[in-house]
Amino acid sequence: MIARVPTALALFSGGLDSILAARIIQDQGIRVRCLHFVSPFFGDADLIARWEHLYGLEITAMNIGSDVVRLLREGPRYGYGKVMNPCVDCKILMLRTARDLLAQWDADFVISGEVVGQRPMSQRRDALNLIRRETGLGDRLLRPLSALQLPPTPMEKEGIVDRGRLFGFFGRGRKQQLQLAARCGLTEIPTPAGGCRLADRENARRYWPVLTCLDDPGVADFHLANTGRQAWTRTNPEDGAAPDCWLSVGRNQADNEALLTLAGPDDAVFKAADVPGPVGLGRLGAAWNPILRADAAAFVVSFAPKAVDLAAQGKEVDVEVSMAGCTELVRVIPARATPAAWGIADWGSVRDAIRAVNRMGSSL
Repeated sequence: MIARVPTALALFSGGLDSILAARIIQDQGIRVRCLHFVSPFFGDADLIARWEHLYGLEITAMNIGSDVVRLLREGPRYGYGKVMNPCVDCKILMLRTARDLLAQWDADFVISGEVVGQRPMSQRRDALNLIRRETGLGDRLLRPLSALQLPPTPMEKEGIVDRGRLFGFFGRGRKQQLQLAARCGLTEIPTPAGGCRLADRENARRYWPVLTCLDDPGVADFHLANTGRQAWTRTNPEDGAAPDCWLSVGRNQADNEALLTLAGPDDAVFKAADVPGPVGLGRLGAAWNPILRADAAAFVVSFAPKAVDLAAQGKEVDVEVSMAGCTELVRVIPARATPAAWGIADWGSVRDAIRAVNRMGSSL
């Protein structure tokens, strides 16, 4: 009778720590099935085949976009970090997802690449303990890179995992990880830059209006927020309300194609009729009256150099505006500064709003 090979599920971001954690356990003869989580804010399933080839790992994409968006809508229980990153809540979500797969995939425990003291929000010792408790994994969670900094798990006590081949990394430095990567024979080392867009200020400026101005933002809305230039305006600027009209403008051909793919039946699509230029996508269709459509059309073609040249000659530009299955031709003078005053929130105001949410207990 062939003995059963123990199996671990590993959280796999594609960063160095997650690669090393998976390899450390795999090198002990344990099967490791890596879970690569994907959402509008992190993850890239298109890289999986390359990672499997480079690192000799078995990786499966797990789309948790709707779960992360719901987390943001409801407000993270443990708050945001320095930007818009709900790191503790997000790690709990990922580990709970892995926990729920243990029985289905006939796996024994879960591993992650967390390092004690590496990140100020989610990898403090107390945060690691909280995450372990809140996931319901308890002692079935193993952190191979910092295991010697933590109490032994049952997997180590029972000899499934050799504790002597685990590590006691601590803090924010990468020297020990790089040395271990060399010993593991890794020929390509990922850069240390963070992989979550929610931790980036510029992206927070894109996401915060979506989260706070839309009644029920969904995954598709955040994918749109990732695409092109973002601009918002108020249809009733006198009442002091939040912006309620949203316009995305392509920066290149890839953006233009993506915007056309993302366009919904209630969206307005803008495109210069006779000169090359960007595609514009206006969301929140109920507000797109003729005056606002013309204003947005002028703004969109202000990013088309040939249209701007024509404007300098005093000539107007025709813009196709498609909405609800109909297309109209609007003649405008390209203008970056229009009566609608398209713009996006500055980081300072977004930062203050996030801090206020944290003070109120993360209730949006």
